[in-house]
Amino acid sequence: MSPHPASIHPAIEAVTERIRRRSANLRGAYLQGIDSAWRDGPHRGRLGCGNLAHGFAACGPTDKQRLRGDATPNLGIVTAYNDMLSAHQPFEHYPQLIRDTARALGATAQVAGGVPAMCDGVTQGRPGMELSLFSRDVIAQATAVSLSHDMFDAALYLGVCDKIVPGLLIGALAFGHLPAVFVPAGPMTPGIPNKQKAEVRERYAAGQATREELLESESASYHSAGTCTFYGTANSNQVLLEAMGLQLPGTSFVNPEQPLREALTRASAERALRITALGEDYRPVGHLVDERAIVNAIAALMATGGSTNHTIHWVAVARAAGLVLTWDDIDQISRTVPLLARVYPNGDADVNRFAAAGGTAFVFRELLDAGLMHDLPTIVPGGMRAFCDEPRLHDGKLDYAPGIAHSADPDVVRPVAQPFEAQGGLRLLRGNLGRSLIKISAVKPEHRSIEAPAVVVDDPRALNKLHAAGALPQDFVAVVRYQGPRANGMPELHSLAPLLGLLQNQGRRVALVTDGRLSGASGKFPAAIHLTPEASSGGPIGKLREGDLIRLDAEAGVLEALVDAGEWAQRGIASNTAPAPFDLGRNLFAFNRRMVAPADQGALSISCGPPSPEGDWEYDAEYELGHDADAAKAPHETTDA
Repeated sequence: MSPHPASIHPAIEAVTERIRRRSANLRGAYLQGIDSAWRDGPHRGRLGCGNLAHGFAACGPTDKQRLRGDATPNLGIVTAYNDMLSAHQPFEHYPQLIRDTARALGATAQVAGGVPAMCDGVTQGRPGMELSLFSRDVIAQATAVSLSHDMFDAALYLGVCDKIVPGLLIGALAFGHLPAVFVPAGPMTPGIPNKQKAEVRERYAAGQATREELLESESASYHSAGTCTFYGTANSNQVLLEAMGLQLPGTSFVNPEQPLREALTRASAERALRITALGEDYRPVGHLVDERAIVNAIAALMATGGSTNHTIHWVAVARAAGLVLTWDDIDQISRTVPLLARVYPNGDADVNRFAAAGGTAFVFRELLDAGLMHDLPTIVPGGMRAFCDEPRLHDGKLDYAPGIAHSADPDVVRPVAQPFEAQGGLRLLRGNLGRSLIKISAVKPEHRSIEAPAVVVDDPRALNKLHAAGALPQDFVAVVRYQGPRANGMPELHSLAPLLGLLQNQGRRVALVTDGRLSGASGKFPAAIHLTPEASSGGPIGKLREGDLIRLDAEAGVLEALVDAGEWAQRGIASNTAPAPFDLGRNLFAFNRRMVAPADQGALSISCGPPSPEGDWEYDAEYELGHDADAAKAPHETTDA
């Protein structure tokens, strides 16, 4: 193992210090609140007799006797189980496993509540996708409702997928005085190669494959219980949780139904019992999730080429902990942390192969040794260094061994000294169209810049119709607007990927510019996404007209309309021409659309974190980056625990 660095990388420390400084008042108010809750002691002991009797009325005699007092820890289980969602189906039997483990240790556990879990894979291109982003906020609220009974000393969170983990984490931070342990279910075993699946999708888009061929391909890819095996938002969630120290080391990519999977679930319950306020190793989640943990999450995201969705979700997660994370912070981290992994859609490998090649243990050790990740307190002893070890079963008992020292597959995972690219997978784009993000880790260098006329649509389906009619230019930038959180809930536009990928394969120059989202599984062609301000808020994307020349340069960080400045200033915002959708539950989220914050502020439609002692905090990017220009050049001593 390489020697531990004497200090954190100066650019990483500069970003961390910037977050710490700008968040001082918010973070102070947050910590004051959770510390006050902790000082009040175990909440169950303060319940009235009638309240407490309700809380254990359905329990068996032993559990009931233990819950009558306040000296025995009681675990709350918040579950996102349903058996339609493959990633969450394995959670069906977890509560009983956790209860049995707790009882064997003289404690108790109860299912505190359930949260909704929708599948973006099912709703892609469908009306239900307009509920997807807001489901994160509903999950956060449902988590708070689950924990509202004052019956629990720690909580276990059963969730994996896109909006579920961020929602659970936001809800957990609202009860930041409680320890939190996240418990994943693991990925399904490999199906057909992702590259083969993508080829069938593109042939179908070109009319060269039948629906039966497409369905057979998709069924061979998504074939069993467990998380989808590509490196989209769900699997990125798991890596970020480990990088923050909120789930046991090495738990992310152990397949369901494996003996090791069950051992890790039992160990998660054991660990949660050990870190309650009733023992001597109290580790409340609100203290663990500080600015260093947030920076670790983003560094891991960049090193592995993870999902673009986290540029929204982790801004919201940070805010729930009284921290202010910005896209400029994310961009700075991305420009500092090299790309160490190639996992589909950024390569051919799936997450099973990534884990076999070295996985999170290898990547984290490389980042720690290079000073690109903070060592900090986690839910386990040993800080982040413990996450450089891998779980093993010896004689049926869980143990840990050091992770491999060298990549087992350099096509999938590489060391910091020999990265796939010197910088991370995301870029912040700026220009007269606003601010947006682009994932470049899956885009070949020759496709990272384009200058082409705009094809402007307000309905994503219109693009496929234009293609079918032969009405698309040879080279073009697809502008899909009125897809932001205020317009329609910011649906993912992954359904456009097969068409644009097909056209790029034909040698045409294409790109996407949108105020909507693109799936964490998307890549290959350049896509400027999350454009802010959005069209529904009067954003400049609404000024674009058919045929306007657009320049997108991912390497230079530029997105702009090449239109005469005088004419541009005089243009108004075009109205939304997309047909009014049928309800299908979307009217229930009208309030969320009216109240939602912009994408670069986490697209939150709920109040999250403490109110600012000095009113709403506003981010002045030009001032702050200029203020920190000198600081970013100076080395900083690490403040790691």
